[in-house]
Amino acid sequence: MFSTEVIYEIVSFSIGDTKAGTKMGKLQLKNTEDKSVLNCILWEETLNRYDIKVFRIGNLVKIVTASFNEKFNNCLITTLALVKEAKTGLEPQEREVEFAKLLDVINEIKDEKIQQFISKYFMEHADEIKIAPAAKVMHHNYIGGLMVHTLEVVYFAKLNMEHFYYKLKRDEVIAACILHDIGKIFEYDVNLEDGIIEYNETFQKDWISHTQYGYCLCMNAGFTNIAKMIAAHHGRTEWGAIIDLGDKAIENDLYFVNIVDNLSAKFGKINVSMLEKKEG
Repeated sequence: MFSTEVIYEIVSFSIGDTKAGTKMGKLQLKNTEDKSVLNCILWEETLNRYDIKVFRIGNLVKIVTASFNEKFNNCLITTLALVKEAKTGLEPQEREVEFAKLLDVINEIKDEKIQQFISKYFMEHADEIKIAPAAKVMHHNYIGGLMVHTLEVVYFAKLNMEHFYYKLKRDEVIAACILHDIGKIFEYDVNLEDGIIEYNETFQKDWISHTQYGYCLCMNAGFTNIAKMIAAHHGRTEWGAIIDLGDKAIENDLYFVNIVDNLSAKFGKINVSMLEKKEG
């Protein structure tokens, strides 16, 4: 049953066009008590009454007036109340700290060619890297989230790869961890004022995915093994991988970045609300 006292967390928000040429908002909410998901629609006249900041991912809201379907898992919202505004992500000073940590990791790479290649790229794209999210919804979806995710992947890799009988090529693995999601600095646009993340239309037209970007970046620079690890980091082609880890005769190295990437995505800082809980 519908109650105006239920508090929801905003999971995702987007605006599209209707067939009539008007704007329509799509809002996904999560019940903070039972964790059920509610898919909502807001017509243009409703959207126009609110500042876009109200729909920031991680915000806590209450539904004041709406019409629901029979199962109460879809609704048309006419009035929404903001309960608590979420953080947009890392503050500027925090971003500088995380970026410095990444530079330290890069400087630890002993292979001079790899180290210089990544260092040069990071300095050229420092502004984009410092603000990029790691995803729109799934994990680390906030300003600076890509740096946090990347560092987690690197740390997981360092903790594990030295203990295997099978010796991984350390510099190449670290490089792949650093660059596996680098295409996301172009794949997403993030508004620094309201924290709302959208897909970059130009990137979507030019590239298949951020995986393809990272793969091409490393292949063009002559780092074939790093490129292949990036190509496989999503595990399956249906999940966005270029190399499917379900195929036979795959080199052992290619599994590793996929595993540590998953660890960060599943157990790292999942979203803005998790970031706030840690700080609180």
